[in-house]
Amino acid sequence: MSDTLPGAVINWLIEGARSARVPQDVLSQLCDRLLACGIPLWRVAVFVRTLHPDLMGRRFLWRQGAGVQVSEAPHAVTRGEDFQQNPVARIYSTGLAIRRRLDAQGADDFPILRELRGDHVTDYLACPLHFANGETHVVTWTTRAASGFSDQHIGILEAVAAPLARVAEVWALRRMATTLLDTYVGHQTGERILAGRIRRGDTETIHAVIWLSDMRGFTALADRLPPQVLVDLLNRYFDCQVPVIAAHGGEVLKFMGDGLLAIFPVARDDGAVVAACRNVLQAAGEARANVTAMTTPQDSARQRFAIALHVGDVLYGNIGGANRLDFTCIGPAVNLAARIEKLAAGLRRTILASAEFARHCGEALTPVGDFVLRGFDAGQTVFGLADEAAAASETDRNDCAAR
Repeated sequence: MSDTLPGAVINWLIEGARSARVPQDVLSQLCDRLLACGIPLWRVAVFVRTLHPDLMGRRFLWRQGAGVQVSEAPHAVTRGEDFQQNPVARIYSTGLAIRRRLDAQGADDFPILRELRGDHVTDYLACPLHFANGETHVVTWTTRAASGFSDQHIGILEAVAAPLARVAEVWALRRMATTLLDTYVGHQTGERILAGRIRRGDTETIHAVIWLSDMRGFTALADRLPPQVLVDLLNRYFDCQVPVIAAHGGEVLKFMGDGLLAIFPVARDDGAVVAACRNVLQAAGEARANVTAMTTPQDSARQRFAIALHVGDVLYGNIGGANRLDFTCIGPAVNLAARIEKLAAGLRRTILASAEFARHCGEALTPVGDFVLRGFDAGQTVFGLADEAAAASETDRNDCAAR
């Protein structure tokens, strides 16, 4: 074995593994380099915990001749017995490496070792990856070589752990930034922010379908329900809408108490707008069905919610005060959607749409009436679904128009 090859591998990591385009490449290229050093690797896994509302972490698993597979583990995994009896969990708590020769007696103190022995693994090494922020992550190395890892192999693998931790931390931070932006501002908006669109006033005019919804009777529910029950209710209510919006190409920009603002960007082309409006109307129908299905006798009032739909130009970008910005959309089109949404309670409708939105949907929407909306000089014709009977009286209409 050349004395210079292991040093070259470590230097490659120290320099940031710049030939790797994605995290999978880091592990794949690292294993190829270690194989070239004469280390008889068969299976290598890197476990990196992450800051994510649903996921505890990710596993990158390399097998010789099979490439790298990536899997994700939910938070619930950490409560399971399998996890608690795994060397990974032990290293998370102790920060110490674990080495087991699987051809020796007494090497069955972890269930995973019996599985690896069944795969003809002869030697197992698990090393902590210490991040600069104090977190501990893990890399595991295995071999099928009859003689296992030599002392020299072990020394190289342990020496690799520190620079590997630095590279893994860089990728983990990138992943964390993307995850947090996706979670709190949405994927498309997050991409814009990561691309450098972070200056106040950095905005653009885009054409989009606007979705604005809220729950009726929320104030009364807030007074009646315990705080945690109310939060659980809101989460389930938003679960009825957010996945549907994402599945139909939209992005949630903002939660406002029980309200939700989403946009579906679309090209300024009649064919594209027709397709987008019909797609969003289908999404609104699915959300309505989801909310209806979540009804329970004790708080059936949550069925009373409304979605307002409009299509037009919006100003999209960074708005706010110094050092505290919001990436959102504003403009007359958003204001019109908000005014239409306020009509829904008096009209006893769930889905209402502007005339501009309705004209792209054929006969799917029918006129509900003409209204004078606050902030708009001209009267606005509002449309709704035929299966939602317009039950409002003339008094209801006058009350709504005055809001």
